Amino acid sequence: METSLARDLMSDEEWAFFERFLFTVRAPNGRKPSNHRLVLDGIFWIARTGAPWRDLPEEFGKWSSVYRQFRRWTLAGLWEQIMDVLNASGAVSDVLQMIGSTVARAHHQAAGAKRGTPRHGFGRSRGGFTTKNHLLVNAAGLPMRTEVTPGQTSDYIGFDLVMADNLPQPKILLADRGYDADSIRNSMAARGVRPVIPMRKCRKKRVGVDRSLYRLRNLVERCFNKLKNARRVATRYDKTAESFLGFVDITSIRLWLRHLST
Repeated sequence: METSLARDLMSDEEWAFFERFLFTVRAPNGRKPSNHRLVLDGIFWIARTGAPWRDLPEEFGKWSSVYRQFRRWTLAGLWEQIMDVLNASGAVSDVLQMIGSTVARAHHQAAGAKRGTPRHGFGRSRGGFTTKNHLLVNAAGLPMRTEVTPGQTSDYIGFDLVMADNLPQPKILLADRGYDADSIRNSMAARGVRPVIPMRKCRKKRVGVDRSLYRLRNLVERCFNKLKNARRVATRYDKTAESFLGFVDITSIRLWLRHLST
C-alpha cells in the first residue's frame, strides 16, 4: 500500500506550483484551509486508480472532506485557471497544434445526474453510455483544452468547443478527415491558420496534404494514451461533466509539470 500511495504524492516542486493557485480559492464559510497538499494527493490517488471516493485510504484524510474540496475547486474553475496559465506561459511552442477525439465508456453508476444525461456529456450506444473527449494538443504533445460531449456527437461540434479564442492561435493545425468540412477550413483561413486535413473520399475538389507534417498528428493519439493512464479518465465514473472534466484537467496539468521538469 505504501508503494502505491507514494506514486501519487507530489514532489516539493510540484506542490510549490499548485500552492500559489489553491489558496486563491477560499472556503465560503471562512474556515481555515485544511491540509491542501494532502487533499490534493488524495485527489491524485482517485484519478490514477479510478477507485470510488469511499475507498480513499485513510492516510489522505476523510473521504467526504477530500471529495467536497475537489468539488469546490472544480466548480470554482481552478483547474481551468491553471491550464490557462500553462497555455499562456510560452514554455512550449504552440505554432503547430493538433486536434482529435476519443470515446470513453461510462460506468452504469455514472448515470442519473440532475437535469438529464445529455447536458453532462452522456450519449447512448448499444453498449451503454459513452462520452466523447475532444482534445487540442500543442507541438510537445501536451493537452491545451478538453471538452466533453455525448459519445455520438460530430467532431465538427467538438472543433468549435476546443478552438477557444483565449488560447494561443496556431499557424498550422493537424486533424484527421473527420474534421474535413468547409466550415472548419473557412474558420481556419479567417484566423490565418493552415489546416492540414485529409479530404473525405466523397470530395470532388481535392486539396493536397503535406504527409510529412501530417505524420506528427500521432502526438494527439499519444496524448490520449497518457491521459488514459489515469483510470478515472479512461472510464467515466462521474455523474457530472464538471467532475469528469476536472479529472481530465488535473491529469493534463500533471503531464505539463512532468514535461517542464525534464
